[in-house]
Amino acid sequence: MDFLQLAGRTILVMGVANRKSVAYHVAQVLREAGADVLYAVRSEARRESLKKLVGDAPIYVCDVEHQDHIDKLREDVGKDRQQLTGLVHSIAFADYSAGWQPFHATPRAAFLQAVDISCFSFIAVSNAFRDMLDPEQGSVVSISISTTRMAAENYGYMAPVKAALDSSVCFLAKSFSEFSKVRFNAVCPGLLKTSASAGIPGYVDSYLFAEQATLRKSAVQTSEVANVAAFLLSPRSSGINAQGIVIDAGMGVNYFDKALVSQAVGHPQS
Repeated sequence: MDFLQLAGRTILVMGVANRKSVAYHVAQVLREAGADVLYAVRSEARRESLKKLVGDAPIYVCDVEHQDHIDKLREDVGKDRQQLTGLVHSIAFADYSAGWQPFHATPRAAFLQAVDISCFSFIAVSNAFRDMLDPEQGSVVSISISTTRMAAENYGYMAPVKAALDSSVCFLAKSFSEFSKVRFNAVCPGLLKTSASAGIPGYVDSYLFAEQATLRKSAVQTSEVANVAAFLLSPRSSGINAQGIVIDAGMGVNYFDKALVSQAVGHPQS
């Protein structure tokens, strides 16, 4: 049974870096469901490495910091396909090369670059493809985080940037509703093992803590995030719009887990 009803539907996935990428896992689920998956990556080097993983699937190069690249992506995809049913935006960047700094010392240039790549590109790409997205069943999905209200020092200014992304999901859904039924939603995972997360200072310790804070004492898997993204891209999720779906294995309700509390205060568990 084709539950997701994705067979034959064309979906553009942006942001694959390697096998560990959320975008790569999303694309794999889509391909298994019979979707026609197209890829867009940041550089020619990324395209060459991705070819080894996806074979003959179309791969386009688009550095979303540049509007002319986004316009070229729309032009190139339009030459190969008449319509998109879905679009996945799994793109984020933060420059931590200067080392960890407290939030109030965030460099202006780094913050604005992160907003441009991680948030505004979602708006720009959606706008570029507005006339190519299926007006009846189109679905656009971004990859966010489980909460932007948890002030983790090592995540720094990316949480406010993701908050802007989450808000943009709602505003795009409203804006597109003036002329279509295209839906916009975000998948909001807890801490994951990805190459991108490896660049965050102190991430491993945060990841291990988050794993113990889940109700099941097992971290969220990238495949679980991909499954939800595929669902949001499918007609089966037709009633879901302007939402952020949290995938954190219950972590958000479990900060007072007795084992974690006992460990923090130095008392043995009763």
